Amino acid sequence: MEESEPLLAARSEGRRLNGHFRWGTNALGSKAVEDFRRRLKYFFMNPCEKYRARGRKPWKLMLQILKIAIITVQLVSFGLSNEMMVTFKEENLMTFRHLFLKGYKDHWRGSYALYAKTDVYDHIHYIINRYTILHNLTVGNLAYEKIGGEYTPLSICQVFYRNSSIDPGEDTFDIDPHVDKDCISIYPMQSLNNSLLATQRNFSLDFKRLLSVNIYLTLKTINLQTVRHQELPDCYDFHITITFDNRAHSGKINVDVENDVRIFECRDWNVEGSSGKIDSLLLSFDSVVILACFASLILCTRSVINGIQLQFEFNIFFHAYYKKIVTWSDRMEFVNGWYILIIVSDTLTIAGSALKIGIQTKFLTNYDVCSILLGTATMLVWVGVIRYFGFFKKYNILILTLRAAFPNVIRFCCCAAMIYLGYCFCGWIVLGPYHDKFRTFDKVTECLFSLINGDDMYATFLKMRNKSYMVWLFSRVYLYSFISLFVYMVLSLFIALITDTYETIKHHQKDKEPVSQLQAFIAECRDQPESGRYQTDDEPLTCCSSPCGCF
Repeated sequence: MEESEPLLAARSEGRRLNGHFRWGTNALGSKAVEDFRRRLKYFFMNPCEKYRARGRKPWKLMLQILKIAIITVQLVSFGLSNEMMVTFKEENLMTFRHLFLKGYKDHWRGSYALYAKTDVYDHIHYIINRYTILHNLTVGNLAYEKIGGEYTPLSICQVFYRNSSIDPGEDTFDIDPHVDKDCISIYPMQSLNNSLLATQRNFSLDFKRLLSVNIYLTLKTINLQTVRHQELPDCYDFHITITFDNRAHSGKINVDVENDVRIFECRDWNVEGSSGKIDSLLLSFDSVVILACFASLILCTRSVINGIQLQFEFNIFFHAYYKKIVTWSDRMEFVNGWYILIIVSDTLTIAGSALKIGIQTKFLTNYDVCSILLGTATMLVWVGVIRYFGFFKKYNILILTLRAAFPNVIRFCCCAAMIYLGYCFCGWIVLGPYHDKFRTFDKVTECLFSLINGDDMYATFLKMRNKSYMVWLFSRVYLYSFISLFVYMVLSLFIALITDTYETIKHHQKDKEPVSQLQAFIAECRDQPESGRYQTDDEPLTCCSSPCGCF
């Protein structure tokens, strides 16, 4: 089929003036071109302009404002509950360390160790003694676990190499690396003498083969502090593991206490003034949050799909009318990054709210996962508030600068990351044996990042002062070159990259020059939102001219 005269005129009149894409009068006279240009302009309007153009209520905008309020309230509510749970767990863990580790002090965290055989036996006996008379010791609501009417025992397990013959004096050894495990059980309420006798008769340690001694015990308690916050108390099972770690065979046995917690609903309870097992108000509120996020997810997904469809239409239209190829940056203009951010936030909020309901009903205890989901979702929701500042010209320059600089920033960071990782690997291998901050790879990354920000430089240099001359000299070259490269060059280039983008955006806004073919094409449309030209056949011709109407 042959093209109409207006289409041929539109194609022939398209040209570039002063480096920007322009179209002649004949192109503007084409109804197809003008209608499509008006359609594109409407697509890129903000909610207020769309309301004045067609009178449509900005439901997505109102829904996002509602979400900011209810998601923040939900996070605060969960945060208070999570804070009480974490505090209760940490304080109980500290209680177990004081109850079962002989002579334990608060400042000994992470450094409790034994060096003599008698001390190891003495501490194992001490733990058994404290466990068997726990009900007479503790000031807390701790109790033994019962299964089928029987108390669960304390288990002492030693892990050791199967067979070995080690003689350091003769520099000889013969070892079987296979690992065996031997356990004994001690039940609560046993007399101390019987416990010690059983331990001495059936439980002896071969320290040359010994890898670790693990003591397992289970205690139960109830978290009563939630009553003051109008929440039902939870029952807790603390699965405690006390580890005597001898894997290094260095003459130092590290001792640590670990605590695995199971939280569940108490079987028989009665709280004065409480009429239900589950706070129906909180559950209803969480359900409202899920419904609001689900509605927002549908609306934003539909908008993203419409934008992608319009992108393909513009690509076909642009190629058919003007024989031009649409650039990738222009095509990405149709994909609204804010909607992608909202979709991710809604997905995380729905998943986190479902977990929160499971936690409140005591079916789940994944507090950490729920915290990550809800915390990340709330962060993204509040970051999304920046989008609404973009409706005002004075604030919009920040949004435009961030968006324009983002691709260059990512490329710059990828290049800088290669140099950073090189320094990390080098510092880990060379300085790790001589400096605590370089002992592990994750510590190296944290230390170097702190140095970039100017933190603790003197202490880092000071610890390398008394090392061998070669290591001391290498550490100086290493640290001086890293600080000079990243503090004086990389950070300066990073700031210059952002500044250059800001000046470019500011220049284009001041001169009102389109910066892309898409913007130049849309700029040819002179119709204002209040003109009534954006009305469709199924919409009324009335429109609101007040900016306040969009809210």
